Amino acid sequence: MTATATSVSPKPAELGASIRGEWLLDWSKLTVNHGAYGATPKTVLAAQDVWRRQMESQPSLFMRSVLPPALRQAADALADFLGAKGEDLVFVDNATSGCNAVLRSLDFAPGDEILILSHAYGAVRNTVAYLAERSGARIVEAPIAFPQPSATQIVAAVAAAITPRTRIAVLDHITSSSALLLPMAELIAVCRAAGVPVLVDGAHAPGQIALDLQGLDADWYVGNCHKWLMAPKGCAFLWARPDRQAAIHPLTISHGFAGGYLAEFDWTGTRDPSAFLAVTAALAFHQDLGGAALRARNADLAGRGAEILATALGTETGSGPELARAMRLVRLPVRFEASAEGALAIRRRFEVRGCDAPVSALAGGLWLRLSAQAYNEEADYERLAALVQAALAE
Repeated sequence: MTATATSVSPKPAELGASIRGEWLLDWSKLTVNHGAYGATPKTVLAAQDVWRRQMESQPSLFMRSVLPPALRQAADALADFLGAKGEDLVFVDNATSGCNAVLRSLDFAPGDEILILSHAYGAVRNTVAYLAERSGARIVEAPIAFPQPSATQIVAAVAAAITPRTRIAVLDHITSSSALLLPMAELIAVCRAAGVPVLVDGAHAPGQIALDLQGLDADWYVGNCHKWLMAPKGCAFLWARPDRQAAIHPLTISHGFAGGYLAEFDWTGTRDPSAFLAVTAALAFHQDLGGAALRARNADLAGRGAEILATALGTETGSGPELARAMRLVRLPVRFEASAEGALAIRRRFEVRGCDAPVSALAGGLWLRLSAQAYNEEADYERLAALVQAALAE
């Protein structure tokens, strides 16, 4: 019998501190960095444990008979949430793995160009660099103005970077280091008009914004479920448009090779699939906390939190609300070198004070990225402002 375990706690009357008991987080520390690795609620962990126990009760039977339909049922549920069809969606460990599966399935030749953004996620940038080095292809960066970019400027920058040699555009839906929500529909349209296929790195998108993958009509889209959807760690997906599926293969070639898109990705060898199967519990928890209302509330809270911090520091935020949701950047008023080393030095000052807020070097300055999730409230950002001021006064 297939485990279900998708029930969640009753909807709390209020969000913020009143529901912190739903997570295993250490509340003696200030948690305003949900965007890094997410935080899985107890009820979702419990659902994952049900699947693990079922698997271990009869491993061979589970892998052979229970897992295949259960995995497709979980994919169908996730696809429905994402505005897609389950037959076009497969599970991967994380968004970077999904990007690697796509990019390393494609053939590049000397002189080909791979288009990325100046704010591309570091791990994916490294993947592109690896492929360029091996193939002789060239990396082209579309520059994003920062701070306070506009959607028009971003679209124009991508359009200007496309040439007849552009073989693929790898575009971040929500940038990691700068927390920018990019105008993806417009970017895809520009690429489509030039005949350039698009791989969207949507690592931060599911659960932070509403998605309609079929309507968006990228060629490939990858996203994490363990961040803003709060699934167990190691739960992500790759969506491929039907006409793009045959050429894409998982990073591990196994028994499903030549059996088609689903056969290849659904079985890549023995592993614990419970994080994938528990995504239905994460979806239910997300909806239980409000779904679209939760996403709007988190975006509004992140905006207010950024203003609280920027006002206290006498600085600025990285973008306006039209290009941001539940993550925001605030400039730090420091004379530290605007480098990875300077950012790490500041972050360590925060850590010793009980807060793991990420810091990035951008546009000649150092910027703190904050997040807002259901367990956060305005008082967290007032506490953050005091903590940052104390750390910088050291």
